[in-house]
Amino acid sequence: QVQLMESGGGSVQAGGSLRLSCAASGSILSVYIIGWWRQGAGRGREMVAEIGEGGVVRYAESFEGRFAVDRGANAVYLQMVNLETADTSVYYCYARMLIATQPGGQPKTGDYWGRGTQVTVSA
Repeated sequence: QVQLMESGGGSVQAGGSLRLSCAASGSILSVYIIGWWRQGAGRGREMVAEIGEGGVVRYAESFEGRFAVDRGANAVYLQMVNLETADTSVYYCYARMLIATQPGGQPKTGDYWGRGTQVTVSA
């Protein structure tokens, strides 16, 4: 079973920093894209930053400069600085991965999400 597990969320005052971590586990053969999305109260889910094949990094325009994404073998991190109250959201780890199925079976590509970690920024 493939899992994405986030950690590092919490409460911080405006102007503070947090570092989120996400570890992917399971029968992972390859990670094509891995990154972070977020969803604030009453809002849709939005992309924050992703790392694709070849290490190509894509940021949503509003986060570039304050947020920095980097990755390990089957992990991704998000360093957030100068946090604002508007950054209060649940942050989700996302990955598109090639997964081994049963022995002798065809691997499959799928989109996977973590359960999310809450980030709360107070004034």
